[in-house]
Amino acid sequence: MCPSRSILLVGEGNFSFSASVSQLYSETESCITATCLQHQEEALRHEGAADHIKSIRDSGGAVLFEVDCTRLGDCASLRGCVFDRVVFNFPHCGRKSGVKKNRELLKKFFLSCGQVLSEDGEVHVSLCNGQGGTPADQPKREWHNSWQVAAMAAEAHLILSDVHPFEREKHQSYKCTGYRSQDKGFHVEKGLLHVFTRSLRYTPAQILTVEEAVEGDRVLYDVPAELRDYVFRGFLCSGSVHPVRLVQDFLLKGLAETWSVSMTTEAVPFLLAAKRLQAASCDVDKTDCYWIRLLQKDVNSDADKEKYPFLDSLGRTDTQDALSTTCLTSDEVDRVKSKGAESLRSTCLLDIDPEGESGVYMLRPSLLPQMEELLTKKEELVDNAGSHGEDEGNNKSVEGEEHKKEGPCGGCDGVTSSLFGISGLVFKNVPVNLWALPAFHELLLSGVFPSQREPIKLLGQRLATLLAPYGVSLVPEQGGLRLVAPQKGLVGKVFASNASDNVGDVSVTVSLNLDLLSALVFSLPDWRLLWSHDPRFLQQFELRPPPGKPFQPFSLFPEHFSFDISFWTGPTWQERKFHAVIREASHGTVEQVKLIDTFSHPDLSQTSYCYRLVYHSNTHALSHTQALQFHKDLETCLTSRLQVTIR
Repeated sequence: MCPSRSILLVGEGNFSFSASVSQLYSETESCITATCLQHQEEALRHEGAADHIKSIRDSGGAVLFEVDCTRLGDCASLRGCVFDRVVFNFPHCGRKSGVKKNRELLKKFFLSCGQVLSEDGEVHVSLCNGQGGTPADQPKREWHNSWQVAAMAAEAHLILSDVHPFEREKHQSYKCTGYRSQDKGFHVEKGLLHVFTRSLRYTPAQILTVEEAVEGDRVLYDVPAELRDYVFRGFLCSGSVHPVRLVQDFLLKGLAETWSVSMTTEAVPFLLAAKRLQAASCDVDKTDCYWIRLLQKDVNSDADKEKYPFLDSLGRTDTQDALSTTCLTSDEVDRVKSKGAESLRSTCLLDIDPEGESGVYMLRPSLLPQMEELLTKKEELVDNAGSHGEDEGNNKSVEGEEHKKEGPCGGCDGVTSSLFGISGLVFKNVPVNLWALPAFHELLLSGVFPSQREPIKLLGQRLATLLAPYGVSLVPEQGGLRLVAPQKGLVGKVFASNASDNVGDVSVTVSLNLDLLSALVFSLPDWRLLWSHDPRFLQQFELRPPPGKPFQPFSLFPEHFSFDISFWTGPTWQERKFHAVIREASHGTVEQVKLIDTFSHPDLSQTSYCYRLVYHSNTHALSHTQALQFHKDLETCLTSRLQVTIR
């Protein structure tokens, strides 16, 4: 326990533990308040209670009687008090009560703590070995036969942040009592102390309307609801200590030992015209794209340039500190609506025909089309300037000593050993799965090398050297290499892109999924942690830990909850829309979706689908009650948006 804190102890019997705590912190400014459920006369019948109470009060602490730990907010003596720590040692309902009653006791206690616990406070609960139902219990009881302490705390938006042995030796005068309402004690020798802290609350996604300059036109659109928490997070901004940025820096530094690496600082928009994707040498499945319906499109004009100066740029990426992409206020959105624009409800067009739509837009599924445009502009600048000097103003280079000594691909046939790069957020409309990311940060690098030097092989080997300690391996494929990792699957590719103008040279592109690589390098149990708003996540990276240092979860042993959902659909069924609604309605807590059964009615043009959904969160407290509410919200959304009939 830390000094200089206010500590509330509840459910005391003979007050021996409170007296021990008072003595332990007698030299500090900690304030001890010890309480029990019994009347004073009844409490004093416990052996040694009178002496312990006197010891507490002599140390400056307070002793309160008739305090129900499941209704702390109702205690007149505690009103207005806020505690840094609430302690409940070896709780028990009394007599021969079963696990269900003790679970209910814990649940009510945790809910009650919310009324007296400070924002950064802790709740300490000591349990006998096996009672908690977590992997820390050895041996672990069957789930249904445990007190399910983490699940009960989640009902009060608390997460289990630490578990360690109950330190009996620190409290020599402590005598545990209360077993079956007797002076008989519990078996505390292998007891465990569970530490709980507050979790962030789930917040509904707000409408996010974005204004960007795309190919010289000003466009207005809504970000799909399930993606709103992924944009404008600034993970790749200069000075960021987010693991995605740390992994990017690690990779660029490793590559710069052999090649010169320059990263563009020019911004690119989130939105991409479908024709641009078709023109690029980009291997993207169109069914994986987030197609966007524009709210408004204004052609470029001098007046627009004056009012919207960002029209002269390409847009925005996370590498930029300044926003050239604009988020509109509600008043501005209302003005757009008054012009007859479409409803501001986020709409992802999954049923369009991109081949027949010249004006169709999507959220960028890859940075490759924009990379190719930047390379073209870069070449034009070099040609116009007649030297490389003017181009240096548009790039920030990372050079290694190896390059100066002419690396493996260096200085041959007039081709420079350099990689030009860009990084930013990309979007994939993929089904919900454990390691399927709807949004992630892509690092894209491109360079032209002599083909006889086998640059694809050399780049692949260098990346393998950097990433092999984290389980990444190379898999050859036609025209390049795939970087794969167990469970995570594809984490990157090295491939030949557009042919070079010079015969004998080859243009090589490297595409890396920084989010999956961050999960590998820092041993994250869940990619969704990267997007956590909880400050405890980034605190672990403030000192820029070296690659390979494992992340320590701030939420231990979160529970999984499974619910089935079945419904009738019409003659057509678009499963991608179903997964999009799942992500939105569940606040991203569904990590697995499995089709259990289908049935087509022989007479009606209807098909019945049954899916099993697994809810799980490493970022928030997720209780059975909360997961069930999300599931009910999902049923409502499916009925209203996809016109299904819940069975």
